[in-house]
Amino acid sequence: MTNIPPRFDITSEQIDAVMTQFYMRIRKHPVLGPIFMARIGDWPRHEAKIGSFWKKAILHEQGYDGNPMMVHMGVSEMHAEHFDHWLALFDEVLNRELPEAAAASFSALAHRIGRGLRLGIADRDRPAGAVPLF
Repeated sequence: MTNIPPRFDITSEQIDAVMTQFYMRIRKHPVLGPIFMARIGDWPRHEAKIGSFWKKAILHEQGYDGNPMMVHMGVSEMHAEHFDHWLALFDEVLNRELPEAAAASFSALAHRIGRGLRLGIADRDRPAGAVPLF
């Protein structure tokens, strides 16, 4: 089996540092904090799980086998506008924790994934019978 190179230059440890800092800020965020606090009981486990998601997406490491769209769709308190807050906070952490090139690449990937999740949530919240967004 051939090793697939990472999408960009970043280490597993850097991804872990981003997760730690991001979720520390999430817990204090006035809009996102209450949504997460109501659902997450074991923060280190959650950070590791989401870190595994990013490591699979960026480093092609095995370990994450979840379905982010279904998880987000199941959070009735989450709405499309929450992704603006999420991405702004994520970008702040990326720019603080990573070298410029890695932060820019990670941000671009997060924004691409965030757009998909946002559309899924927006479509979920549309009135019954409305034309789908995608």
